[in-house]
Amino acid sequence: MFWEKPLDNALSMLKKNVSAPVRVVLWDGREVSFSETPSVTVRLKGRRGAAALMRPSLLTLAEAYIDGHADLEGDVGAAIRGAEAFARATPRPLFQSHGLTDELRSRSEDREAIRHHYDVSDEFYALWLDPRMVYSCGYFRRDDDALEAAQLQKLDHICAKLRLEPGETFLDIGCGWGALVLRAAERYGVKATGITLSENQHRFANKRIRAAGLEDRCKVVLQDYRDTPGEGVYDKIASVGMFEHVGLRNLPVYFNTVRRLLKERGLFLNHGITTSDTRNRAVGLGAGEFIDRYVFPRGELPHLHRAVFEMSEQNLEIHDVECLRTHYAKTLELWSANYERNVDAAVAASNQRTARIWRLYLAGCAYAFEQGWVSIYQVLGSKQTKPGRTSLPLTREWMYRGEI
Repeated sequence: MFWEKPLDNALSMLKKNVSAPVRVVLWDGREVSFSETPSVTVRLKGRRGAAALMRPSLLTLAEAYIDGHADLEGDVGAAIRGAEAFARATPRPLFQSHGLTDELRSRSEDREAIRHHYDVSDEFYALWLDPRMVYSCGYFRRDDDALEAAQLQKLDHICAKLRLEPGETFLDIGCGWGALVLRAAERYGVKATGITLSENQHRFANKRIRAAGLEDRCKVVLQDYRDTPGEGVYDKIASVGMFEHVGLRNLPVYFNTVRRLLKERGLFLNHGITTSDTRNRAVGLGAGEFIDRYVFPRGELPHLHRAVFEMSEQNLEIHDVECLRTHYAKTLELWSANYERNVDAAVAASNQRTARIWRLYLAGCAYAFEQGWVSIYQVLGSKQTKPGRTSLPLTREWMYRGEI
């Protein structure tokens, strides 16, 4: 075949330049190992799979697996490390420009992107999330904390930072399956409202609210954050894993909406993933394209300084910034391990293609956080449009009372 010589040349080049725990098996039975003790085997099924190795990137290699032109056997984490090594063998920048347009993100575009990601099926997410269905990074007090414990600790950590008190009004923007509003209402006695664009999450969260008997002080609304009515309505607001979906050009609109809805001196906590690139560029090597194309359509990650700047522009004074990158790496490792134990069930709850996408996505994100390509921060601010002090204590000891 005309493409066999280019493939042989590509494999020879990779063999010379790559050390990775990977063995590649061709359809004719030939094998090429990139380590003396490979822990993952990649089986190529023909020309389409071979093409990925002739122009390796995290996107092309992922697509060969997603489209069924290659199979993985063994440690998926090792496969991710090997894919990075193959991609780096062809020099390219680690970060790439977003290619932004001049248009702000529309409500319909946001709704479509959210439903693409979150409306796979509740059963699918339940295979690898904790019982509360918390789809954001946990908070680990100890290295051996179980996932369920870490997620409950995260919910309480957010509520403690916001100093939630009985009778206060609380809004969770992008509330997921409702774990935070349920915890805030049940444990801290607030009147909690969550908003989401996912019909599955909306239905699931309200079912849990009814089961807990909390309809009098807890609800989840199917709504775009920009359409949330009122001004100065909420004592406290949280947004967890939401602003990654907003888009860089929409950040002023997003934080302006928070300022509008928040009472003067009210507290706001933004918990979100950030890029490690100070110029707000997406992760390169094909990783950014993979996530945008298959997992989070139109998602964009700002750097921490961009988030702090945009909050400050809206008179949201910053009181505390906490990096949780290590916590998310651990969370994703536990999610990926759960997923690996339930791969067949994941296929049954979705389809073969979707299950393969998510297998790579979870393991790949764990690696990205471990490597520091991306990070995650909790940023606590208050609405300060008038002169004067907040009611916050002079030190931050109250955030960690009982945790040490």
